[in-house]
Parts: sequence; structure tokens; C-alpha cells
Amino acid sequence: MSDALLSLRGLNKTFGALKATDDVSLDVASDEIHVIIGPNGAGKSTLIAQVAGALKPDSGSVLLSDEDVTRLGVPARARRGLARTFQVSSLIANFSALANVSLAVQSHQGSSFRLWRSASRDSRLREPAQEALSRVGMAATRCDIPVDELSHGERRQVELAVALALQPRLMLLDEPMAGLGGQDCINMTAVLKRLRGECAILLVEHDMDAVFALADRISVLVYGRVIASGTPQEIRASREVQEAYLGN
Repeated sequence: MSDALLSLRGLNKTFGALKATDDVSLDVASDEIHVIIGPNGAGKSTLIAQVAGALKPDSGSVLLSDEDVTRLGVPARARRGLARTFQVSSLIANFSALANVSLAVQSHQGSSFRLWRSASRDSRLREPAQEALSRVGMAATRCDIPVDELSHGERRQVELAVALALQPRLMLLDEPMAGLGGQDCINMTAVLKRLRGECAILLVEHDMDAVFALADRISVLVYGRVIASGTPQEIRASREVQEAYLGN
């Protein structure tokens, strides 16, 4: 793909006898939402960890804007525009939503963390943090509440706002709908739709309603191998995908 922001080429990762990723190759364009689906244990989170730099592949390469970043760690890839959210919250629980996002702004700006306790009171940090929270639909009245007092859906909003505050070129989202109720899933889907085109999104998700509402392209991972990649219509019509994952 000539306009690929992210290119994965022949990624392999094994854990003992388990082949978590098996010769995985795919491209993510700079303006698309690319969704990875597959059954539990297919290797989806392992693949995301290799893209983020948290896990090194045994072989293969990760290219970001044609730069080989395979041997770079998480901080170096983050400086090149990668931001990641997790299945399990990585927020600072006793900090407010605004403070968590303000720290992400501070990190992106490269300013000193010596005064990190007052980050959310610094207007240079607070204003872009508030903007990021507003973009994910976080109510202004909830922004100063400690994260551990927020609902699960609100914490997911904060995690996405943290990623946005880093002004990424590529966001890696690992099951953002996990644990969300029906209305929260609808709200999160709407937020992600609004972000289409602002940056590339590589998304792992089990919620099929969200997948087909969001995806420009879908790759199906089974036993660590991509068995199909294409538009949502092509994936729905694939007999191999139906037999391996989607069912009838």
C-alpha cells in the first residue's frame, strides 16, 4: 500500500510451542480505521504489543512511515506518533480525569515533571487536556473527579483522551468496548467515528456491531495468522471467515 503509515512484514512471535503471531503482514493507511478481529487466543493483543514496541518479534519488521522501528522501544515509538490504550486501565486511579490527561499533555510537550502534582492547574496543560476530554464526550462536571470514582465507561473515555492528548499519528486501541454496556458502546463508537481521518487507528475489538460500524478494513487473525483482510463487505462474504470466526 503506497500510502501506508504502518506496515507489518512477516511478524513472528512464539512462546514455547505456541505461535502467537505467524508471518503477519498488513498495512494501515494514514486516514483509516483498521480493525483486527478473531477468537480468543488468536494473538491479537500480542500483535498490538509488537506494534507498540512492548514486545519484540522473533522475526519480521514494523515500519512507521517507511522507517524501520522494529528494535525501538515504547518511548521511541511514542515520540514518532504512536499512542496506545489497554484492555486493563493504566490510569492513575487517585488522580482526576483532568490530571491524568494533563500529564499526557505535559509528556507530549516535553516539559518538566518536577511539578507534576500541579499539572492540572497549569493552563498550558489544563486547556488542551480539557479539549481532549471534551472531544471524547466527557462531561465537564466529571473532569475533576478521581478516576477510581468514575464509571467504567467514563474511564474508557479518559483513556482515549490521554491517547488523543499525545497528538498521535497512529492510535492502537485494544478492545475499547470491553466491559461497556449498550449505551456506552454506542457512545464510544460515535466518538471513534468522529476521529476518522484525524489519525490512523488500529483497533482490536470483539463487539461486531462496533467493528462493522467503524472499520474501513478488517483483518481476521486465527491461531496467529491473518486468514483474510479486506473491506467489511468482503469479510462478511468470506466463507473462510464465517467458518473460522463469524459463523452463519
